[in-house]
Amino acid sequence: MIKIRRANERGGGNYGWLTTSYTFSFNDYYDERFMGFRDLRVINEDFVDAGRGFPTHGHADMEILTYVIEGALAHKDSSGGDGVIRPHEIQRMSAGTGIRHSEANASDTEKVHLLQIWILPEAKGIAPGYEQKYFAPEEKQGKLKLIASRGGDDNSVAINQDVAVYSSILSDNEKVSHGLPENRYSWIQVVKGSLELNGETLNSSDGAAVSEETSLEIKALENETEFLLFDLA
Repeated sequence: MIKIRRANERGGGNYGWLTTSYTFSFNDYYDERFMGFRDLRVINEDFVDAGRGFPTHGHADMEILTYVIEGALAHKDSSGGDGVIRPHEIQRMSAGTGIRHSEANASDTEKVHLLQIWILPEAKGIAPGYEQKYFAPEEKQGKLKLIASRGGDDNSVAINQDVAVYSSILSDNEKVSHGLPENRYSWIQVVKGSLELNGETLNSSDGAAVSEETSLEIKALENETEFLLFDLA
């Protein structure tokens, strides 16, 4: 079964310096049909104006992934994490017992476009932590590249939950497949371009919840189609 979340049906809004779209219920947006999927709780697509950002604020008991699509995002947190996130990098911040951080557009002239992803941890009270890694485009071209996983497998960032996150870039008509054993689920999030997922068409920024399927067959419908695949318990 595939349940599609169309980009133009998401919540969110324009806050002047920030334009954001919420895949799931978040902040003052509530939709009982979209409260998250399995341990995936948040996928927010943000556009942040040049020189602007999120002031220091706190989180607890959440695994937070940041995936920059265009531009650069500066990050600083109370665990000692400090750096700039650029396209093809993934940042993992474990909020755990509590962490404070700030995020800001690193450019004074261009917007930054990113995905903020929250995953519920396997336990509360985990020690806060930070990790950031770069995966070259050629590592993702024509394949599913593991970028985040429970054990930090294949040089991916390590998250405290039974979730595997893959990134892929496909040329037009190029295909990849992914098996789903019994009691595994998936979420597909299109970053750029368009694709066909088991016969269903997804366009840029669309998402899809997958359950009761044994395999995923994904075909790009245009060049440089980029997407994330979440393999979930």
